[in-house]
Amino acid sequence: MSDTALQELGEHIRNARPDCVLSVEIAFGELTVHVALSSIKSLVEFLKSDKTCRFTSLIDITAIDHPAREARFDLVYHFLSMWQNHRIRLKTQVREDEMAPSVTSIHPSAGWFEREVFDMFGVLFSGHPDLRRILTDYGFRGHPLRKDFPTTGYTEVRYDETVKRVVYEPVDLVQEYRQFDFMSPWEGADYILPGDEKSDGA
Repeated sequence: MSDTALQELGEHIRNARPDCVLSVEIAFGELTVHVALSSIKSLVEFLKSDKTCRFTSLIDITAIDHPAREARFDLVYHFLSMWQNHRIRLKTQVREDEMAPSVTSIHPSAGWFEREVFDMFGVLFSGHPDLRRILTDYGFRGHPLRKDFPTTGYTEVRYDETVKRVVYEPVDLVQEYRQFDFMSPWEGADYILPGDEKSDGA
């Protein structure tokens, strides 16, 4: 889809719903519409029903964590119009202490996507019919895709032969005590790996 066609689509959406659209941008051949959080549900419904748009397929919902920002998370929605062969991305900001409106009443497939965002980032969705973890265990602590989540996690899970069951134990090595030098295994090596001898012209 050309940038001109994307621009026309963006202008159509902005003119039809100025109450919802904060800004429109085109980057890398894709249209992104920035939306106020309170208007996300209304705009999603418009995009699905409007004859020019007809974005009837919800492709994905994900989030981006910005820990230093007041509105910590960007919620990102991707839609496809098979009728018009258009794609669109909606972005809205949500604070850690507020809830995003669920769009499951418009796109039932949003149910699993919103559960994944809740599980991975901790964003709550008001009006979701069954908001619970979907990828991690029920007793899992924290949200793994937040940037302040330690890569080691908080809990270690292993099978204990003595008690013949899976046990949960606190992780002894937390992130701040790890040492990362990010040195390549080839840097500083005083040996030649198999196959590297050919690079010397031998």
